Amino acid sequence: MPRDPVLKGPEPGEGPPEETPVAAGSESGFDPDDGRLDEQLRPMTLDDVVGQSKVVERLRIVLEAARLRGDPLSHLLLDGPPGIGKTTLATVLPRELGVDVQITSGPSLSAPKDLLPYLTNAGRGSVLFIDEIHRLPPTVEEFIYPAMEDFRIDITLGEGLNARTINMPLEPFTVIGATTRSGMLTAPLRDRFGIPVRLQFYTVEELELVVRRAARLLDLAITSDGAIEIARRSRGTPRIAKRLFRRARDYAQVKGNGQIDVSSAMKSLEILKVDAVGLQEADIKLLEAIIDKFNGGPVGVNNLAAVIGEEEETITEVYEPYLLKEGFLKRTPKGRQAMPRAYEHLGREAPISSETGADDQISLL
Repeated sequence: MPRDPVLKGPEPGEGPPEETPVAAGSESGFDPDDGRLDEQLRPMTLDDVVGQSKVVERLRIVLEAARLRGDPLSHLLLDGPPGIGKTTLATVLPRELGVDVQITSGPSLSAPKDLLPYLTNAGRGSVLFIDEIHRLPPTVEEFIYPAMEDFRIDITLGEGLNARTINMPLEPFTVIGATTRSGMLTAPLRDRFGIPVRLQFYTVEELELVVRRAARLLDLAITSDGAIEIARRSRGTPRIAKRLFRRARDYAQVKGNGQIDVSSAMKSLEILKVDAVGLQEADIKLLEAIIDKFNGGPVGVNNLAAVIGEEEETITEVYEPYLLKEGFLKRTPKGRQAMPRAYEHLGREAPISSETGADDQISLL
């Protein structure tokens, strides 16, 4: 019978992990109960996980193989956009195995000494979850290599001629890393993960199931059309679907009859300024800047960030993935460029060939 894992954070005295940038309008801090509800709605087992069916099936196989052999799970790398379910899987897998999990993040591990307590506390078969693993400093990354490969760490005592190295054996354990930017991982670190997993954006149908599950867990009535309306505007992301669901619940309970239908869902999302395809104020601002201030692009992300007042990382990690997926933007060697769908969505007239850029348009005259 799987037991709940022990969740551990940074050691006393360490700073909190840096948070992944959150899109404007996502209402991350609107409801003081959001954190509690997030835990209530989070899947507890693989059977509870909605979507990512191919990934889940693959994980079931490697979990069962580890159980049959009595071995720790191979090191696993979860890659995908923010809010897609990486942390959920990282906590579900230890629960399925009935082992402990320690949780930390790349930014909170500034030196090998910060990582040492996690490694020495790791029990046989336990899991160390490192969020934002692409932000590990080089010294910490090199320190974890022998721990992942040989289950040992090298500790240097003393300095100069008196220095000596002690090899400390560790219990076999599993590292689960999560990243939104796998391209920033060094090849030696990436190669040490035996199970690389890429998580994809959810379909509207899958997000409808996420919303329906949330309504069922909170004992809230919701119509099929209401669930679909929330799903359509959730940017392919379960985390956003749950946030929009909570705001729709607020509206239905305060302004309606307590049931989320398509009308109350639409009105609540209009208040949040989330449009019919899930674009928010910040997305519109970004597209308008490219079209109005940079003639549709291409424009470098640094210039774009300066114009709209956002961090470059927020643009690349939060806004761009969905805009690229939905065909509003494209990346070129010269920068970001607005696509015909962006002009159409904003009610603007597209250039003769927005895909080829201004230089190509001039050459056609």
